[in-house]
Amino acid sequence: MENKPEITISRSDVAEIEYQITQQGLPEELTSALEDEISRATLVANNALPKDVVAIGSQVTFKVLETNNIFTKTLCLPSDINKYEDTISIFAPIGSAIIGLRVGQRINWQVQRANQTVEIISVAQ
Repeated sequence: MENKPEITISRSDVAEIEYQITQQGLPEELTSALEDEISRATLVANNALPKDVVAIGSQVTFKVLETNNIFTKTLCLPSDINKYEDTISIFAPIGSAIIGLRVGQRINWQVQRANQTVEIISVAQ
């Protein structure tokens, strides 16, 4: 198993995610992956979160290395899905995989029985 990259998450994002988990009644497999990511994260105050780190509300450009496809998405809470045209929920597999990553980092994640590798290209707050 490949080592996962170091991640940094703001304390307010963690509080919001944990609140959403309790409110949404989501399936265990959705929440456990996200909780695993949070448990290994370095937690920081909002104003201490580096600008190049993916957070809730960030517009993220990332590349799927296996296909060379590049996407730009805004990471959001399920309640904010309709706020933007390009959203991806924090509870989607890719959403929970990319939170806390910085520009240049890569992570592998499981998609329909296949592994994919995502590289963060840019982050805008």
